[in-house]
Amino acid sequence: MAETPEWKVKRAVRLMLDKLGAYHFMPPANGFGRAGIPDIIACIDGHFIAIECKAGKGQTTALQDRELNAILNAGGTTYIARESNLDELQQLLGHKTSGL
Repeated sequence: MAETPEWKVKRAVRLMLDKLGAYHFMPPANGFGRAGIPDIIACIDGHFIAIECKAGKGQTTALQDRELNAILNAGGTTYIARESNLDELQQLLGHKTSGL
């Protein structure tokens, strides 16, 4: 089975988190959980981070926006990762590991 462009973004983000020693997981999207949960949930040095992965010009859904906003309102960090902004995500995650 070939990887989709979005799956490649997810893999790159997971590898980045692994290298940083971050706790992370991908909630199953099997219909039993809450709709709109971000693709990757992580914790780095006590910072809660939710990452939604998109390929190309893919847009978040209204349910995803609701969840991302709820996380922001609770004091967490959110990020929409794409092939084009993985360097920016690396910088954000690096700041989290330095305590900023």
